[in-house]
This record gives sequence, C-alpha cells and structure tokens, in this order.
Amino acid sequence: MQAALDAAAIMAVKQNASDDQLAQNVQSYFNANFTRPDVRNVQVSAATTPAGGGTSLSLSATGTLQTEFLSLMGMSSLALSVRSSAYTSTDGLGCVLSLDRTASGATALQGNSAVNLNGCSLYDNSSSPTALSVGGSATLTALSVGVVGGVSGAASINSSNGIKTGIGRVSDPYTYDSYPTFSGCSQTNFPGKNTATIDPGVYCGGMSFNANANVTLNPGIYYIDGGSLTLNGGAVVRGTGVTLVFTKKSGSSWPTATINGGATLNLTPPTTGPTTGIVMFGDRNMPLGTSFRLTGGSNLYLGGAIYIPNGAISFSGGDGTSTSCTQIIGDPVSFTGNSALAISCSSYKTKPFSAQVLKITS
Repeated sequence: MQAALDAAAIMAVKQNASDDQLAQNVQSYFNANFTRPDVRNVQVSAATTPAGGGTSLSLSATGTLQTEFLSLMGMSSLALSVRSSAYTSTDGLGCVLSLDRTASGATALQGNSAVNLNGCSLYDNSSSPTALSVGGSATLTALSVGVVGGVSGAASINSSNGIKTGIGRVSDPYTYDSYPTFSGCSQTNFPGKNTATIDPGVYCGGMSFNANANVTLNPGIYYIDGGSLTLNGGAVVRGTGVTLVFTKKSGSSWPTATINGGATLNLTPPTTGPTTGIVMFGDRNMPLGTSFRLTGGSNLYLGGAIYIPNGAISFSGGDGTSTSCTQIIGDPVSFTGNSALAISCSSYKTKPFSAQVLKITS
C-alpha cells in the first residue's frame, strides 16, 4: 500500500497535473499499483501547497483489512493508513524548450553551428530515443540538458550540470497566456522601404522590409494577419515593448517569418499587459510545423520569449555581448548557425521554466 502510494506521488509529479486533475490522477496511479481485493473501503487523497520555492504534494491512503483469527477476539477488521510526501523544486533557468512529444530531432543542431546557452538550460519533451540530435560538427554548451527521450551526439554537448534523459515533461510556461482579440486591417502588405516609425495595429498580408529599411516600432502589439514577416539583408527593425502576434482571420493564410542573414532585428517585449515577456506569440491554432526562420545571425536579438507552440523554429542569432534574455519555445526547434542565448530575464518579466527536482518521503 505504501509502495503504491509512493508510485502515485512520483507519477503525479512527472505528469504535472493541474489541481483539478490531481485527485483523479493520483487515484488512477494508486489503483494501478495496489491490487489487494482483501483491503476494503480504500480512500486516497492528495493536496498541494507552496513550500520554499517549490511545491509540496501530500498523499494519504486508508482502508480496512478483514481479519480471520482476530475476529474470534472481537476485532473484525484492522484500519490501514499510509502517507507519502513529494517535494518538487525548479530552478527556472530554461531558455530552450521543444514541445514536441514524439519526434526524432525535436531539438536539432545542424552543420557547424555552435550554440552557447549562457547560464541556462535546454529541455526537450519528445520521448524519441533521438529526441535531441547534435549532428555534424555542431556543439552545444549549456547549464544543463534535460530530455524525456534520448540524445544523439552527446559527445558534442558540454553541460555544467550534466545531461539527464528520461525526465518528466517540462510544462509550457505560457499555456494560459493569450493576446487580445482584434479586427480590421491597419495596413495591408506593409512595405518597409525607408526610414520610418510605425504604430501597433493589424498588418494584413504580412510585413516586408527590404535592404534600405530602417524602421522603428512603437510599443504595443503588432498583429501579423496572414502573409509573412520578412527581413532581407541590410534591413534594420528595432522596437521596445513590442509583441509580434502571428495569427489569421478566416480566409487568409497562416503567417510565417523569415529573418535573413545581414538583417538587423532588435526587439524587446512589453513588461505589462496580456503579452508581458513575449516578443513573438504564435497562434495555437496554426498548423504544426509552420515555418519560422529566424536566422539573422549576430544582428538578431529578440529579448524575452519567442513563443510559437506550433511553429518549426529555425534559429541563428545573438552574440556574447548583446544577449541577456532569450527564451525559445517551439515545435520543433533547430539551430542552423552560431547562437548565444541567456536568461537574465528579470527586467523582461518572462515566465521561468525548468525540469523538476523530486524528493519523496513516506
């Protein structure tokens, strides 16, 4: 009975169920591991409480065991009771998260790319034996690496805190975030050609910036309704307090993004409002694998969270001096050139994520 309850605690933590699902999940896990029909009136309870920067999960199970010999002495049953506690904590230092649950190469490093995650960690939710793939002469340096499945090319990974496989899935930190509704079109097929300052609004058919563009984005939300966001080599786009939302109304195509080498894109997110901490926000209804080629190289700096849960994010950007805070969350995530990410994000108000550290006591 104790072993079944401890197993239920471990599974509850790994599945990271919400509070309204917790009791049902714990009961299911317990029932799967406790098969004693002679124990009757079994009751299982579970509750969570915050504790020291983590979460404490308390479980209990009770039941009655019918007696034989003791019944002759007037004791017809014995009361059984067991308890289990699980304490989980996270460091919140994740900066890359692939949400795909089954793909091989859900996170991939290709060619001769050198990816440096300064003081932050990479997580991969795929259960594939080759969920994280480091191919060719690519290298990865990170605080830690955590993968639900397995790793291909582990010899090319330098991780201060090690590589952990078989971890529980890392929760999407922005699951419950949403952007405001919108309507109409502020501009259609926006052409960025010269020096200009533009305002938030709905950009139907996308935005395209050519080599002579030098555009400043005023703070706010820019809805890219269909089409594409495209920056060609030589284009310069800057903005503070900006969120680019990639979505569509009925009849338009799902938007994509292409940031070419030589283009300068430097955006940081709002620190208040519904899109706090998010610099790129992909509609959750877009088709899985929608292309986001963010390959501007050292001239690309997207502060805050690049959150495109159904987007195939191909990234090459940042350098050792300008990068202070970048999170990448997509499905899948690949690095195609040298990249530097970091996680000093307190000023950007991003939401932390990481794997859980578990301690069980009975």
